[in-house]
Amino acid sequence: MLPAELLVVLLNLSILLVCYLHVFPRVAGKSLGKLAIASGSAIILSLIIVGSKYMGLGYPFLLLGGSLNWFWYTLITYALMEIPIAIWYLKRNPS
Repeated sequence: MLPAELLVVLLNLSILLVCYLHVFPRVAGKSLGKLAIASGSAIILSLIIVGSKYMGLGYPFLLLGGSLNWFWYTLITYALMEIPIAIWYLKRNPS
């Protein structure tokens, strides 16, 4: 079985790739406002999925030697992975 941290990272990566390669080009196109709303919806989806599994368990997620709960670990890792993908998307689709 994979560690919980790796499962969350793989979930976030999967959501990001599906969104930025398939969903966002169709839904948001070149509109920054639509992209922001769609991106917010994607992170909420990730938080709902991870929360349904780990909320209330008190499982410590380790990040850079520190211990975080599931919410902050999911949010931080999602943001760290989304930034380079979003920059690539915005360069490819200038508004």
